[in-house]
Amino acid sequence: MASGEEDDPIIQEIDVYLAKSLADKLYLFQYPVRPATMNYDDVTHLSAKIKPKQQKVELEVAIDTVSPNYCRSKGEQIALNVDGTSIEESNTFSTKMMDKQTFSSIQATTNTTRYAAAVFRKGELHLTPLQGILQMRPSFSYLDKADSKHREREAANEAGDSSQDEAEDDIKQITVRFARPESEQARQRRIQSYEFLQKKQAEEPWVHLHYHSLKDGRSEHERQYLYCQAMDTSENTELVKTPSEYLAMLMPPLAEEKIVKPVGPSNVLSMAQLRTLPLGDQVKTLMKNVKVMPFANLMGLLASGTDSTAVLRCIQQVALLVQGNWVVKSDVLYPKSTCSPHSGVPAEVLCRGRDFVMWRFTHERSLMRKEVAAIIKLPPEDVKEFLEQMAVPRANRGWEFLLPTDHDFVKKHPDVAQRQHMLWMGIQNKLEKVFNFSKEDFLQKKDTQTEPQCISGEQRLKAARESAREHHASLQKDLDTRRLKTSAVSSAPSGTDATVRIKEEPVSDSEETVDTSSALPNGSLNGYPSADSPNMDPYNDHGAGQTSTPELQDFIRNTFRKHFVLCLSEVKRLFNLHLASLPTGHCVFGHVTDRMLQDTILHSHCKQILVPFPPQSNASADEQKVFGLWESGETFDKHRQILFEIFMKNYRVRRNVIQTRLTQELGDAVTKSDVDRLLKECCISLGGMWYLKGTVQS
Repeated sequence: MASGEEDDPIIQEIDVYLAKSLADKLYLFQYPVRPATMNYDDVTHLSAKIKPKQQKVELEVAIDTVSPNYCRSKGEQIALNVDGTSIEESNTFSTKMMDKQTFSSIQATTNTTRYAAAVFRKGELHLTPLQGILQMRPSFSYLDKADSKHREREAANEAGDSSQDEAEDDIKQITVRFARPESEQARQRRIQSYEFLQKKQAEEPWVHLHYHSLKDGRSEHERQYLYCQAMDTSENTELVKTPSEYLAMLMPPLAEEKIVKPVGPSNVLSMAQLRTLPLGDQVKTLMKNVKVMPFANLMGLLASGTDSTAVLRCIQQVALLVQGNWVVKSDVLYPKSTCSPHSGVPAEVLCRGRDFVMWRFTHERSLMRKEVAAIIKLPPEDVKEFLEQMAVPRANRGWEFLLPTDHDFVKKHPDVAQRQHMLWMGIQNKLEKVFNFSKEDFLQKKDTQTEPQCISGEQRLKAARESAREHHASLQKDLDTRRLKTSAVSSAPSGTDATVRIKEEPVSDSEETVDTSSALPNGSLNGYPSADSPNMDPYNDHGAGQTSTPELQDFIRNTFRKHFVLCLSEVKRLFNLHLASLPTGHCVFGHVTDRMLQDTILHSHCKQILVPFPPQSNASADEQKVFGLWESGETFDKHRQILFEIFMKNYRVRRNVIQTRLTQELGDAVTKSDVDRLLKECCISLGGMWYLKGTVQS
């Protein structure tokens, strides 16, 4: 050690002082986008401001517009984009040229206890702790202002060509909901959210400052505070330490580490923590999170070796048996003194409604949400939540129970199944009194329903062949009888031609059919008309008649009185939706083809509008067939007819063209409200132009 000290002798000792005069005011500014040789010392500083709590600083510095490196045309263009042509005090650039730029700060570090500014004078080192280290970068907020100006101009131009006031004039129904008391957990999440932090930062006011250059007299005066004002040791106790204290500061003793259990999100269930709970709490927690579970899956989630009898005892306290599966009880999900997060409905009412849904699933595989809502009379959000907990939506079949029926559990535990059945009988009696219904109401409806079947083409062909074999004898007998009659006619003395000719009607490959035959709910097997439909030939697979029914005519008339303008594809879509909404087994439309649909439209006081679609249009053939209500018996029919005539010559038009044509044809009696109503009923606006509904892809 001695040899080392001799090789590295001390050549000078320097006294260190801690200056505190500027300890809470001294900031270090860094300019990372500029090299150190290109500083801003000689640049004119126009303004400065600070938010002390956030340590956020903004500086405005002038730009040398007469410099050969400055592009004047670009500067004028930027100023024009930001401020426009008007001269106002709020303009960002007052000289109609980008003559300044703004520097905005971000914190380089939040912990500055290890940093200080030092000055060396006459063998003394003076240290001043830094309040903050800020990196100054150019701010481009003026570009956001230019972008907002551009959007305002576009909106103003579009408003000049189109009128959207009619949407604002309509009376809209509003739903009033009362806010729930905010829980402590929700309050903490809200406080930690980005939106809340941004709002709190915006609330702190700016403190405007005066900038003094490097060589200014005030700057020279302030620099003196970088030196320690009290040179005696009594004021610098922070730097006067004993060797043991100094060593303790350099190497602090190790503190015992406290084991902190990680806290997971509220919607994440830790199986390790779960198995530390009593068995009853484990079952309750699992059912509350999963909501629907077979008993076998529940046993798989519990620790191996768990007694199934004990689990059965626990599961019956927190769940009910539905189709052999366990569904968590309503009062477990909605405890007393709570309410719906969607509508604020009390927990007691929610439990009754959810129990009704569970009871229905004990008798049926599928439910219709509208039927459930009509009985329990709860908001649709709550009804949907009930169904999502225990069912999945199926096309044209409503909500189907989530899991298949667990027959194995029912066979293995008949005593539990019988006990649950008796429990459901008691729940049913309570529900019948509350909701005023009878079990027979649902059983009758269930009996009238027919389960949908999926029949492939091969199965249909096989069934036809088997039917032909079964009826071969009777068909052969009929054929022989016809031959005898034919031979008798041919031997008759009359000279008339007895040849029988069968008229063959070709079936167009291009004609698409809208299938509405009703052997099943809403009427088809795998998309094909059923064999017992009155308008169908089960062997030729096309309709025997092409006349439209009164029900189809009523549907077309009502649809066009509501929508006024529709393309053929939209009519077909609405028609299919109407078919899906019909009661089970109810179909009076027969076999509907595209041609029949078009003929019905044209015979319902409608007319095809031959819109000249552009060559580059991607609209299909059905989308280019546009129909409009020509006569409805109203005085407003003339307005629509004039509009349709305009669109027979133009794919799109401006509002003023429509208004001018209406004035020419109908005189000055045409008001702005008439034009607004006409456009709202028949047209859609896009980019300042007006199109007939259905001619533009939404």
